[in-house]
Amino acid sequence: MNMIPSCIFCTVLVLLSLQQTTSTHVTVGAVIDGTSRAGKEANVSLQIALEDISRKADQRLVLHIINSRGEPALASLSAKRLIAAREVQVIIGPHTWQEASRVAEVSNQGKIPMFSLADVTPIWAMEHWPFLVQASGTNQDAQMKAVAAIVQSWDWHRVNIIYEDDTVSAFGSVIPYLKESLQEVGAEISNLVPLESVIASSLVAELTRLREQQCRVFIVHTSMKLATRLFQKAKELKMVEEDYIWIVTNSITDFFHSLDLTTIHSIQGVIGVEKYFSTSSIRFADFKRRFQKKFSLDYPEEGNDQPGISAVEIYDALWAVAHTYGGRNMQVPKHRATFMEKMASVHFYGLTGRVQYNARKLTPSHMFRIVNVIGKSYKELGTWSKGLGFSESIGDNAVYNSSMQNLGQVIWPGQSLYTPKGWALSNSSGFWRIGVPTEGMFKQIINISYDPQTNNFTFTGFVIDTFREVMVRLPYHAPYEFIPYNGTFDSLVEQVYLKKFDGVVGVSVIADRYKYAEFTRTYTRSSLTMLVPVQSETPSRSWLFMKPFTKAMWLLILAITIYNGFVIWLIERKHNQRLQGSATDQAGILIWLSFTTLFSLQGGRLHNNLSRLVVVVWLFVALVITQSYSASLTSMLSVQKLEAKVSDIDTLKTSNAAVGHTRGFYGRYLEEVLGFKSINLRSFSSQEEFANALKTGKIAAGFMNDTYLKLFLAKHCRSFVAVGPSYTVGGHGFAFPMGSPIIADLDKALLEVTESGKLRELEDKTIGEEGCVGVDSSNDDEVSLSIDSFWIIFLFTGGTTTFSLAIYVLDRLKESWKHHK
Repeated sequence: MNMIPSCIFCTVLVLLSLQQTTSTHVTVGAVIDGTSRAGKEANVSLQIALEDISRKADQRLVLHIINSRGEPALASLSAKRLIAAREVQVIIGPHTWQEASRVAEVSNQGKIPMFSLADVTPIWAMEHWPFLVQASGTNQDAQMKAVAAIVQSWDWHRVNIIYEDDTVSAFGSVIPYLKESLQEVGAEISNLVPLESVIASSLVAELTRLREQQCRVFIVHTSMKLATRLFQKAKELKMVEEDYIWIVTNSITDFFHSLDLTTIHSIQGVIGVEKYFSTSSIRFADFKRRFQKKFSLDYPEEGNDQPGISAVEIYDALWAVAHTYGGRNMQVPKHRATFMEKMASVHFYGLTGRVQYNARKLTPSHMFRIVNVIGKSYKELGTWSKGLGFSESIGDNAVYNSSMQNLGQVIWPGQSLYTPKGWALSNSSGFWRIGVPTEGMFKQIINISYDPQTNNFTFTGFVIDTFREVMVRLPYHAPYEFIPYNGTFDSLVEQVYLKKFDGVVGVSVIADRYKYAEFTRTYTRSSLTMLVPVQSETPSRSWLFMKPFTKAMWLLILAITIYNGFVIWLIERKHNQRLQGSATDQAGILIWLSFTTLFSLQGGRLHNNLSRLVVVVWLFVALVITQSYSASLTSMLSVQKLEAKVSDIDTLKTSNAAVGHTRGFYGRYLEEVLGFKSINLRSFSSQEEFANALKTGKIAAGFMNDTYLKLFLAKHCRSFVAVGPSYTVGGHGFAFPMGSPIIADLDKALLEVTESGKLRELEDKTIGEEGCVGVDSSNDDEVSLSIDSFWIIFLFTGGTTTFSLAIYVLDRLKESWKHHK
């Protein structure tokens, strides 16, 4: 076992190519934290890389490793010592930005290239230090999009972000990427919580504050050291249990393989985004075997000897140095800028995959592993790739999806198999407390009944039914209970702000109420309409007896009657002395004969079968016509057409007429928007009072929203009518606490209720309970009977009469021909 001093971690002089003693060697310095897991892996990995470079690339490197103990000041001092005493040509830097920034300053002053292994490197640093090389391949923009894709997969709409931030930490530089990515998927940030890496006395206070709020989705972007303390405190506060969601970035996930059981126990159910590198290649398998053997010997106190991203990245970094200096006949550049220029052309495949530097930055991978902590370890659920999405496998046969739900079962905190909602109630009862107003004009909208025997309330009505339909369509179980509230609608909404209720139903969406709550989309029409009494449209009904038939119908009846009378007179005049005489007498008899056939058959007085046939058919037609006339006239006499007494609001305002409205904000709207005087406004809480006021003239008109108006007119269809334009106001919606994540889920469920036709079905059912029959039509043609209804029987009688006439004429012609012959 190698015993390593605490100050000087390791000084290694390797002369693996002794046969080439004339070759010029390259001196490389490494500043690593020997107390951290990343530093320990780096130490072992560097020694393996030296062996491989000597054997495979035929290069001679001298490596000096110094332990910084995780102290930035000591890291800076170590860099100066390497440059001054060891004359290193390249420095491979620490894994934290606090240390890397100090080393970068020293190396830049000495014009020595420095490979930073810090996971996050600010943009300004690359511009400020021209000899700084970013050797860690994390694409933070892509990683934040992966985090946002996880949030979107489960329809979480609000998140809390906890990140490490102090005067030298670079974790905060990633937050703008995360904000933008979350915004792209429609998620909002409830809390942005910066934590100091060294002083974390406020950790418990911050977690307690977050626990009291509704949002239960936490994204953590800190170092592993701070994350360990964070999750230990969260575990103590029972925040790593059912209904909580924790998502961590690679700065934590990359060290999951090295955690002890105590730490693993505190992060059960956590989802992590981890930097991806292939573990299936033969080269990695060889590296892993050698790494595990050497690591277990050098660090027996470590419980896990698996190599992580820290090991493979520093392995590739040393290989990048070797490739930059060249092969067998390498030469040390006289000018350091030459090294930076040559490094841009380096291109090879290492343990992390393709290694190439662009603008002094290692080309990052756009692929990440998605892992889930379960039991004593963690499992890989799949991968996420930028521009492709989630997949359970990689390669040509990989199938990608936009949702993480396709990766398989996730074990959530509390060992739950059910996807958490992403938010929690503001109370500990486990039920939503939904406030319901006790006062209302229509029981069909909201009806609350009390049973004194059971001491229970029963809630029914359109609003209650709609809310229930919405709740069953939520993607999770959300138990609730209705609680009656006896007070104004404004004060009811205010109870949500005071946390007396978790939600409220049966209220209108009004701008002023947004001070106390946030509303879902409206599920009723948002308009206010005027309602007025009606009066008869036709004061004089003297000519009502003419209405059953249209004018064309009357003219046809007259024509066919006279025609039938003429044919009967013509046929019977030879046999009846009464049908003969002067022209005046004959005309009178013809008219009399035409109309008397309508009411009597007179079969005994007719002498010709042809005339009898005409009369029989005409009498049948006349019976149909008279019966239809009687039925239509009876209907008209019992129903009269109505018209509005008042047609517009200007008439009401100029006449200072009193107007009514339902309770709520409508009175203020009528006064402030429509211009009515407050002394002319009357408020009503029941439809009976409203209807009586309109009938008795206490108010000339009233105003109702569309929901109430439909029910009111359904019951009082013959007494009142809606007139004038509708005025847009707030419709009915559900009120919940401001910023509540449930709003988006309720809106989606409301759309499903609407699009499925269920909302229309509930509306029809509600209005159908107040059905009113006998509503008049305003179109005369719809009540007056026309020729279209009787043309067949008119054709029948007219044809019969014409046929009889033709037979009679032929008989007369035949007799006349015989007489002349």
